[in-house]
Amino acid sequence: MQNNHQHKRFSLEGAESIIEKINTSVNFDYKLYRQDIQGSMAHATMLEKQGIITKTDYQKIKEGLKSILKEIDEGTFTFSHKLEDIHMNIEARLFELIGTAAGRLHTARSRNDQVASDFRLWIKDKAEKIGEDLKTLINCLLKRAEEHAASFMPGFTHLQIAQPITFGHHLMAYVEMFGRDLSRMHDAIDRMDESPLGAAALAGTSFPINRFMTANLLGFREPTRNSIDSVSDRDFAVEFLANIAIAAMHLSRLSEEIILWSTSQFNFISLSDAFSTGSSIMPQKKNPDAAELIRAKTGRINGSLIALLTVMKGLPLAYSKDMQEDKEAVFDSVNTLELSLIAMIGMITDLTVNLTRMKQATEAGYSTATDLADWLVRILNLPFREAHRITCQIVALAEKKKCTLAQLSLSDMQSIYPNITNNNIFHFLSVKNSVESRQSYGGTAPQEVFRQIDYWKKRIANNKKA
Repeated sequence: MQNNHQHKRFSLEGAESIIEKINTSVNFDYKLYRQDIQGSMAHATMLEKQGIITKTDYQKIKEGLKSILKEIDEGTFTFSHKLEDIHMNIEARLFELIGTAAGRLHTARSRNDQVASDFRLWIKDKAEKIGEDLKTLINCLLKRAEEHAASFMPGFTHLQIAQPITFGHHLMAYVEMFGRDLSRMHDAIDRMDESPLGAAALAGTSFPINRFMTANLLGFREPTRNSIDSVSDRDFAVEFLANIAIAAMHLSRLSEEIILWSTSQFNFISLSDAFSTGSSIMPQKKNPDAAELIRAKTGRINGSLIALLTVMKGLPLAYSKDMQEDKEAVFDSVNTLELSLIAMIGMITDLTVNLTRMKQATEAGYSTATDLADWLVRILNLPFREAHRITCQIVALAEKKKCTLAQLSLSDMQSIYPNITNNNIFHFLSVKNSVESRQSYGGTAPQEVFRQIDYWKKRIANNKKA
């Protein structure tokens, strides 16, 4: 009987420990402390202005919150897991500092609208910070693109040499990608720029609060318009994670190209030792670890997005404890993306371009075959499909002779198509002339690359929504 009693007691104690562990979020939501205090300050200011709390209580609350902020900033604040979350930890400390006046702060407020407001403020701040990091990366790409607006390299489709382009033009493709990421961050900020504070638990409050005042004090455009949606919405977090995932995917694509370009087979670029490591047993190796890790971390971010979508997909209105699981995914993804952006900025700034090898690869891959087909259409007035067939045969001949298209003789080409009688054709088979001829808007001709560089420089400098 004694053993059974001890077993039951152990089970109850174990249950208490388990529920504390599963229920506690302060070990990660402590990151919201600054936003929580900011929200409480705004709420207290509004309560006093509306005559809901006295000026004396307001002053006590304000000074107490300032003291708590200082304690947390200086690392002297003691967080308790028994108090569950950052909100209750701050509230308990406020009671210790100012006594019963602390109880006035939660008038016309619930933890539901409190956490929704804190989380929006935190994400809004981070979206703006990531936007600045994206601008820095774009500016790094613009600088390198300007250096290499006329540096030849092969363009690829299916990872096969396709047409001659410039390295600057290739880098500008990533400027467009990261520009869209910047635009998405701006759009997300615009959509989340509404304050849930004052929605209370889910139905609003009977106190004469002024939600427009608190929205303004917190830097939001306006308050949310439905109290139920205010506390149950996590679209802002899902959209933010989706934007992070897309940006990470772009970083991963660029990382993959850096990895390919730095191989001995390509040898288009080299990374310094700052962004590479050696092998433990193979002394000749130089591994692009930073690029590989950025590529890998994309999977981690994608997992966070799917995790939050899955948490939210079956929740009835309004608030459920499931939504406590929204923060770790976002916090981790922000840290991961910020680190990846810093690493990519370093690699782009640091990499050395092997111009000779790039040009050799361009000339060796029959990359001007399309120019030959275009010449047959323009000069001999052939239908493009016929020009394409003839060009395929001429390329096959060059492969057989182990030479470039430009190294074939006029008679070689006439053996395929006798009507080729104009030596002018060879002008269009040089890599330089091919690149310079692509003058369509957004094309690879250096003058077009410079045009787009100038456009993006102005756009970023003017801080427009990219």
